[in-house]
Amino acid sequence: MKKIIFYSYLKCSTCKKAEKWLKSKDFEFQLIDIVKEPPLVNYLNLALNQYSDDKKRIFNTRGKAFKTLNLDINDLSREEIIQLLLSDGKLIKRPFLIYEGKKVILGFNEIQYAKQFI
Repeated sequence: MKKIIFYSYLKCSTCKKAEKWLKSKDFEFQLIDIVKEPPLVNYLNLALNQYSDDKKRIFNTRGKAFKTLNLDINDLSREEIIQLLLSDGKLIKRPFLIYEGKKVILGFNEIQYAKQFI
């Protein structure tokens, strides 16, 4: 059984689509509310390593929380980015999936999910 940790925001329509897709393919996953319980530091580090060429991809740049920040992510250190993400789960791109503890999948794209999981 492949292990999937699914960080989601209950009001997020994209998260609902991703959850529906995973369920339609009979995948089991651990669902965690990203606002109440942001991803663990090691998962955020994994995401930063994976998306090191564009750190901004880890952020929910369309959300109100991000827009009120008024800062350049590229000016922040890794530690500052992690602290910022931990301070408000709404800042994190979602859904935020951890696959097999080794890979982070951000957002929802049916083709990308099919390539990753099937």
